[in-house]
Amino acid sequence: MNIPEGMDEQDVLDIIETICNRISPKYTFYGYAVDDIKQESFIICVEALNRYDGIRPLENFLSVNLSNRLKTFMRDNYFIGTSNEDRKKLVQPAQLDHENSLIDSFSLNSEYAREMNTDDMVDAIDKNIPSNMRMDYLKILNDIYIPKPRKEEVLETVTNILREHGHYEEEG
Repeated sequence: MNIPEGMDEQDVLDIIETICNRISPKYTFYGYAVDDIKQESFIICVEALNRYDGIRPLENFLSVNLSNRLKTFMRDNYFIGTSNEDRKKLVQPAQLDHENSLIDSFSLNSEYAREMNTDDMVDAIDKNIPSNMRMDYLKILNDIYIPKPRKEEVLETVTNILREHGHYEEEG
């Protein structure tokens, strides 16, 4: 491990741990535990130390490097297609896990679930989501990190919109 001048090994390890704990949860991929991503992030940061030039703060260098490497990993492993129009996501969004997924709230065996029209549901959400939630709603759909309390607030609003427009039938 290449230790920058003026720092000892423990200082560098503390910085790396802080960065990994802050950035890794934002890049949870479907099927990977947060701890696994943190471990990979730690390795990425240690490897990046050899390229550190000392011009900017170590925290900034490692944060940018880690974010770029995780984005590249996701792009290379979880998308197909070469142009932006052709790109298709190969995995389910981690933001909509089974606890918070709208589809899991439906009884998939019920007559209603077999007849539901997702185009009507999307239309109802699109027309009725409050403007102050639209950006976060789109982030959830595109698996971009938003804080858990905000995510829960947006999903509750979406659920209420679906309920109000007759698209939501709870199990029971």
